[in-house]
This record gives sequence, structure tokens and C-alpha cells, in this order.
Amino acid sequence: MRPSAETAETAETAETAKAVETVETEAGPARITWHPARRTPRLVLALSHGAGGGIEARDLRALAAVLPAHGVTVALVEQPWRVAGKKVAPAPKTLDVAWRNIWPALTKPGLPVISGGRSAGARVACRTAGELGAHAVLALSFPLHPPGRPEKSRAGELLGVAVPTLVVQGGNDPFGRPGEFPEYGRGRAMGVPPGVQLWKSVGARAVVGDGWAYELVEVAHGDHGLSVPRRADITQDEALTVVTDAVVRWVDALGQRRHGPLG
Repeated sequence: MRPSAETAETAETAETAKAVETVETEAGPARITWHPARRTPRLVLALSHGAGGGIEARDLRALAAVLPAHGVTVALVEQPWRVAGKKVAPAPKTLDVAWRNIWPALTKPGLPVISGGRSAGARVACRTAGELGAHAVLALSFPLHPPGRPEKSRAGELLGVAVPTLVVQGGNDPFGRPGEFPEYGRGRAMGVPPGVQLWKSVGARAVVGDGWAYELVEVAHGDHGLSVPRRADITQDEALTVVTDAVVRWVDALGQRRHGPLG
């Protein structure tokens, strides 16, 4: 019997995990699991986990399995609290500090680095992209707001990113469904929505008027973990393929356009 795509992906991920590196940070030791590119490397994709899980998340595993064949080295990053075995993530400020401390190890291969993560990890990537010089940002399951609290919007963190940004969002994500994201991000409006404060980024404020926009890809029926119900018209394997295909296409497009808000 032929193994499912997810089973094959898990095996391939284990096979390509060639090195595990410990990095000291102000918040304690962090850990990077490297999945090297299997042809001439052109980018590093650094991905961290959310506040409720680790690098075993299905989307992170799928990307670590698929992207190396496309010349992308994938670095799965475990924040210090996770390495220490704690069950609750620290405050966002502490997550940001650790990510800054980890960054030099991610740039060591001498390649452009896409800063990314899922959920809380996506927020960290957005908040720190400008200061760290990230080539682009990949936000998986960006938590636009707490469940049931749309008035507590975190859109400013996303709109404050001044490099190419891809959001991959489940269609039924209680932390923000695709239709809840600002229309600005899909190129149909040229300003920041009322009441949204950009995240400490003068550069982002400068490019808003030039029509900078993030790209959003929906995973139909997906929840915050991009899990789809059995009754859905797509399988779990197909949902993961939506994720990996979108990221492969986006990464390829990054190499074809000028780096900057008008690229």
C-alpha cells in the first residue's frame, strides 16, 4: 500500500534533518534543526512554532520536507521556552529578544533569510523583520485577533512589514478568517484601515502610500492548525499541498522581482 503524503513527508523530513544546533539567547538555549537544500542553496527559510506547539506542526514539517528540493534550506527554530520543556510561552517581548539572538545563526550560511513562523511565531517574524533585515516574511496562521475578539486586532503587526509577505490562513481559523484581513493586504485599498496602528516601523509608514501589499492564500476549511474536517471537500494531504505549492511559487517569485515595496 502506498503511504499517505503526510507519512512520506514525515519520513523525508527526518531524512533531510542533517544538523541540530543549539544557540544561546538571553532567554535561554534555543534550538535550530537544519534541513539543507538538496540543490544549489539560494535562500534560508527560518520557521518558528506557535505558543501552543512545537516544530512538529504539520505545516512546518511539510515545508521542511518540500522546500529543500527547490534550493531552500529550511531552519526549524525552537524558542527557549519550548527547549526548556515549559508549557506556556513567555511574553511577546521575550520571544522577540530570543529571535534577535538566534538571527546571526540563521544568516551564517550567507544567504538571504526569509523570516517566518506559525501563529505566535508569525507575529515575531512580522515585528522583527525590518530591524533584522529579513528578505521576506512567511506568516502561517497569523493570529489576527484572539478568538471571538475581532476588536483586539493585531493587523498593525502585519501591515507594518516592509518586505514581501505571504500569509497562509485556514478558511475557518478562529484567530482570523481570510475575509477578516484588511482589504489593504490584497491590493484593493491603498491605506491602513482606521484604528490600526503600524508596528513601530517608519519604513512601513513610508511605503503604505506606494501600495505595498501582502499576499494571502486560503486553505479551505482549515482551522488554526490548518487541519481540515473529514467532511471537507479536500483531504488533509491536499490541504498541505496547498501550503507547500503556495510557498514554492512565492519563493520562486521572490527571485524574479526587485527587493522592495514596489518590486
